Amino acid sequence: MIPPKQRGFTLIEIILSLALTAMLLSLLSAGMYGVMNDWEDDTSRLDDNLDETVAILQVERALQGAFPHSFLNMDTLGRYIYFDGEDDRLSWVSTVSPQRSGGLMAWRLESVPGEGVYLQLAAAMSDNPDGRLETSERRLLLPHYTARFRYLYEELDFSKRWRDDWPGVDLAVLPLAVHVRLTPVDPADEHELDIVAPIYANQHRSIRPAIGSGNPTPVFRASPQLGGQ
Repeated sequence: MIPPKQRGFTLIEIILSLALTAMLLSLLSAGMYGVMNDWEDDTSRLDDNLDETVAILQVERALQGAFPHSFLNMDTLGRYIYFDGEDDRLSWVSTVSPQRSGGLMAWRLESVPGEGVYLQLAAAMSDNPDGRLETSERRLLLPHYTARFRYLYEELDFSKRWRDDWPGVDLAVLPLAVHVRLTPVDPADEHELDIVAPIYANQHRSIRPAIGSGNPTPVFRASPQLGGQ
């Protein structure tokens, strides 16, 4: 008995099969590419949020660790407290260092409208650290926020008030606390953040606070932490 003749695939069928296979592979590849892009975007946003949260926590700790660092003015031969606070900029010395290195660290935060909050760091030695801060690297710490700073003091009647500046050279003492309001750069984002950092080591052990200088006179509490330098 003669077996029936076997019929093979025609060239057109082979071409159609290859075309369908290529199309399916392209669709699968495009789907995987989209999933990977979404995953990377989500991961990037998560990393940004984590970086921002860590940065805010570091700023809070550095403010709580503010130290009444004193320096000698070579012109007047007087000793002054280093703490220069304005409503959009703050320079101070802290016992907290982001590099976890020993010694005191000078911090400077500056809020620039439309850009964010910049950070500069420098070692705090026995002199005025302004010069080292001016030449230190300026890093964009919080790109999604601008900051406004306020400073807490206590009146003679024990009422507590906030002010928009704190010239440590004139007041010869640190504020009782610093309030930082972080406002999103994006006007569509209404989620503001607040940092309220109490400062315990606010008075130098050998420098008397200024009285009768035309500024509100703070009343000070005993410091459970470090004294002056």
